Amino acid sequence: MDDTELLKLQKYMNDLFGTRGIRVKKGRTTGAAEVEMKDEFIGTIYRDEDEGEVSYSFTMSILDIDLGAE
Repeated sequence: MDDTELLKLQKYMNDLFGTRGIRVKKGRTTGAAEVEMKDEFIGTIYRDEDEGEVSYSFTMSILDIDLGAE
């Protein structure tokens, strides 16, 4: 993904979640971007292109320890 595409994804994520704290940057692998919120990694966006159509999927892992005690 190029810088223009990353900025579009970043704007979309910030607008969707009503914040300005989300940052999308180049991932470690081709076709992936890392998503951070307040300098903390929160997930990965994957890019898929099939028959000329581009789609993205956002994966966010949540650890049970982050949910707090029950």
